[in-house]
Amino acid sequence: MASIREVAKVIQGYPTHDGAGVKLTRMFSRDEAGLLDPFLMLDHFGSDRPEDYMPGFPMHPHRGIETVTYMLDGYVDHKDSLGNHGTIGPGDVQWMTAGSGILHEEMPRKAKGWMQGLQLWVNLPKANKMMPPRYREIKSEEIPVYDLGNGSKIRVIAGESQGLVGPVKDLVVDVKYLDMSLGPRTFLEHEMSAERNGFVMVYEGELIIGDEHPKTVPAGSVAVFGPGDTYKLGTGRRAAKYILASAKPLKEPIAWGGPIVMNTREELDLAFSELKAGTFIK
Repeated sequence: MASIREVAKVIQGYPTHDGAGVKLTRMFSRDEAGLLDPFLMLDHFGSDRPEDYMPGFPMHPHRGIETVTYMLDGYVDHKDSLGNHGTIGPGDVQWMTAGSGILHEEMPRKAKGWMQGLQLWVNLPKANKMMPPRYREIKSEEIPVYDLGNGSKIRVIAGESQGLVGPVKDLVVDVKYLDMSLGPRTFLEHEMSAERNGFVMVYEGELIIGDEHPKTVPAGSVAVFGPGDTYKLGTGRRAAKYILASAKPLKEPIAWGGPIVMNTREELDLAFSELKAGTFIK
């Protein structure tokens, strides 16, 4: 018999800024790192005012993590110390494994209309923190879509759902990453292994999550799943759009300093001393 996951915690995103002054909403960060292991941070940026996003994210370092940037609206130009450069637009994904170290920049393009996207940080296990960095760019048309009917769809970015497998493969951490939409008055029940931590981030409408103790989760919020092996989601009169992600926890110590996440303070200090000395890139 299925054990339905109730909502363990609802997190309301808070406004902040990052990069050279980009206004964004931080959905979760350090305070939830243990609860959402291996997920470290999730940012949502969305505005129709170019001055909110045009400062961008000039060249900066990362080590010990993966960053997953998913564009919903607008375009972002990227280049990095590996020599990669490109542009991601609506529905595209940039999956970057920082590993031993990478420098990169992400600069939004000025445009009329809405600029919106998400960036998720995934922790790397100790054994892979110093792996060679890599960069993958996935175009929207490469991402399979399962049509549930009634305006409900699942975009499978990573992992498997409804028999479809996402294009992001050979992952260090076995992340399932789905972009989902549910039409009005629709319910969905699906398995999620009891070994995995998972969350939903609602970016449009609102979701009803749970079974015996259902909670309504509005846009701009993250719902953290409690224990169980199945999740149950639904909508009322309004449709909803949301991200669902899950993975097995690493259960390793975290030493976190800005864009660098290691296991010990000594490793963190070494990373910053190498950055200062110009020996950060291996």
